[in-house]
Amino acid sequence: MNEERNIDERFMRMALAEAEAAYSEGEIPIGAVVVCQGRVIARAHNQTETLGDVTAHAEMLAITAAAAALGGKYLPDCSLYVTVEPCAMCAGAMGWAQIGRVVYGTDEEKRGYTRLAPMTLHPKATVTRGVLAGECKALMQAFFRDKRR
Repeated sequence: MNEERNIDERFMRMALAEAEAAYSEGEIPIGAVVVCQGRVIARAHNQTETLGDVTAHAEMLAITAAAAALGGKYLPDCSLYVTVEPCAMCAGAMGWAQIGRVVYGTDEEKRGYTRLAPMTLHPKATVTRGVLAGECKALMQAFFRDKRR
């Protein structure tokens, strides 16, 4: 179990680096990484402001890039690491893409899929929550604290 936790933390740190890139661009700091067979095949961060697109969430961009990298729309052998619990839209995309595993950092109490649409992921998907939760939450809090100044 410790080895899996170490692997999860390694990939979550990559997602955190993406979230920090989003922060530096004035985007809500959420980052995502898609891993297939131990290899990173896609990484992205929120770009809703940059692209003027409300659907340009980190997870959506990472899923699109992963599908392109693998040459198919289904990703059952992939894990998606994301710093914040996915929203219902992103969870729906994960379900349609048949993502096999979702790993997220901090909970999203207002708009997270577990509150709004708990049955949205693919039925065979597994979920691991709370990986580096403190760091993920602190980055979000810092961003919104800076925005309110």
